[in-house]
Amino acid sequence: MATHQEEEVLGKAYDSRLMKRLLTYLRPYKWQTFLALAAIILKAAMDVIGPYLTKTAIDKYLVHTHYNSMLDPWLSNVPMVGIGQISLMYVSALGLSFIFEFVQTYMMQWTGQKAMFDLRTEIFAHLQQLHIGFFDKNPVGRLVTRVTSDVDALNEMFTGGVVAIFEDIFVLLGIIVIMLKMNWWLALITFAVLPIIFMATMIFRKKVRESYRRIRTAIARINSYMQEHVSGIVVLQLFNRERRSFEEFEKVNKQHMEAYKDAIMAHAVYYPVVEILSATAIACVIWFGGGAVLRDAVSLGVVVAFMQYAQRFFRPIQDLSDKYNILQSAMASSERIFKLLDTPVEVLQPANPRKVDGPGVIEFDHVWFGYRQIPADERSNGAGTHSENWDWILRDLSFTIEPGETVAIVGHTGAGKTTIISLLLRFYDVQRGAIKVDGVNIREMAIEDLRRRFGVVLQDPFLFSGTVEDNIKLGTPWIEDAAVEQAAEDVNVADFIRTLPDGFKEKVRERGSTLSTGQKQLISFARALAHNPRILVLDEATSSVDTDTEVRVRDALSKMVEGRTSVIIAHRLSTIQQADKIIVMHKGKLREIGTHQQLLANRGIYWKLYQLQYKDQELGGMVPAASGALESPATAD
Repeated sequence: MATHQEEEVLGKAYDSRLMKRLLTYLRPYKWQTFLALAAIILKAAMDVIGPYLTKTAIDKYLVHTHYNSMLDPWLSNVPMVGIGQISLMYVSALGLSFIFEFVQTYMMQWTGQKAMFDLRTEIFAHLQQLHIGFFDKNPVGRLVTRVTSDVDALNEMFTGGVVAIFEDIFVLLGIIVIMLKMNWWLALITFAVLPIIFMATMIFRKKVRESYRRIRTAIARINSYMQEHVSGIVVLQLFNRERRSFEEFEKVNKQHMEAYKDAIMAHAVYYPVVEILSATAIACVIWFGGGAVLRDAVSLGVVVAFMQYAQRFFRPIQDLSDKYNILQSAMASSERIFKLLDTPVEVLQPANPRKVDGPGVIEFDHVWFGYRQIPADERSNGAGTHSENWDWILRDLSFTIEPGETVAIVGHTGAGKTTIISLLLRFYDVQRGAIKVDGVNIREMAIEDLRRRFGVVLQDPFLFSGTVEDNIKLGTPWIEDAAVEQAAEDVNVADFIRTLPDGFKEKVRERGSTLSTGQKQLISFARALAHNPRILVLDEATSSVDTDTEVRVRDALSKMVEGRTSVIIAHRLSTIQQADKIIVMHKGKLREIGTHQQLLANRGIYWKLYQLQYKDQELGGMVPAASGALESPATAD
């Protein structure tokens, strides 16, 4: 609930700070924007000139009222000729109005799309630079909304809202100036209903604002509910929750309907009220203006023009009240977008990156790291050391991996194994100490160069929409088709790929939904191998595959680690017994290091892990999952 409210509450209708920042996106297209604004002003002029032409025709040629008009120098004194000239002016004004409307619509739509294209690009580029921890805290749906719905709200403001507001304001100003110039007291009579319209508009705006807030909140709930229940449809059907789920969705859907009904009611009341007040103003013009015509105080043309202006005067007022909601929604969206863009990039590129071309030595030098800084009120009242400021995941970690070594990292859940990999790839920066590759601090290396040296296979394989070949190459231009096929051969997945209807060109659906977990994992191995990395990282890459696939993976591993520095995180100790070195982590510290036989001989944490796993195998036959077997040493140690 709180998340939805945070997402959907509407702020101020206008914030000068936000608007100033938004207008910077129009700066590259300033000439197009100026052209659109000029077209808006000219169109407003064309829209207000019609009633004045009507007045001129009536007073000069139909009733022959003696008066001076600014059009006199261009009009004939012959009635039929003059009326023809005015008719031509009227048609010309309509034609010019069409042209100016086309120009301003096209240019603002074009400019708005360009500006929104730039904004979406900036948001996506910024998202790519943020550290992994940011994505752990922010749901995917919220971030997608920033690029889609929130940008669309700004686009509507740029292409429709702001344009209409400017046009309405210019039309209103033009009408007010002309009416006051023609007859000030009749103009004041026409404007007499404005206070009532203003009060009605304020009430309408308040009601609609609340309804729109509820509508947006309800839409957010519907989207969230749909996403959750479609994703969990198997569990839903398995436990016969279809009816219950339908009833819950019906409640959420009803909230959306009720909110919309309230908005419809507000519109249904407001617009007739404005129409009635507009008609009242016209009636006052007829009554007082007609009486003035009978007394020869006002010309008939002025009264007719005032009736037309009164009709045109209240339409922009109605339109402005509608555009208020667009502007308010855009301000709320811009605030959320700028909050995202202002999120600092914590993992920064070095100013002068160093080039590294070595055999692949990895060194952790007294590394301290924590994901969360402990608030001051939660810290201990002791002497105050660096260890009190952070919730440390790794504590004073030091080890070295030599070129060509295969090193395994083991330990109970939460010991810091995956954190070591995240730091090595610089998804996060350490708080103390240093991580070096070939003697160079990774903070001094360009992030692209650093990660290019690694080939990583994660526990949960991720495939993108595209082809099998695309998922192995991942857009890397220098990988040839032959290298793709050779990598697939080396990891024992080429035979399976060739059985697919289109082979390596076979389409892969979102997240590889048409493939098994084992098949996706083998394709991930082929992806890592095809990029020919100097250092290979396997993060529990065999924990979610079946026994047959694990055998194939082991065979693939033996080929992949040849001539490479390899770091393997594994819960199944059977997969790492041949490692050159095994690092045992416990509560964020390195507790043991050595070969399989050496660690068994020490009868420490590794020996206890080994005994628990093989004892379970004797009892149940299956290799246990991670958590149960690996958490016991925490109490046994």
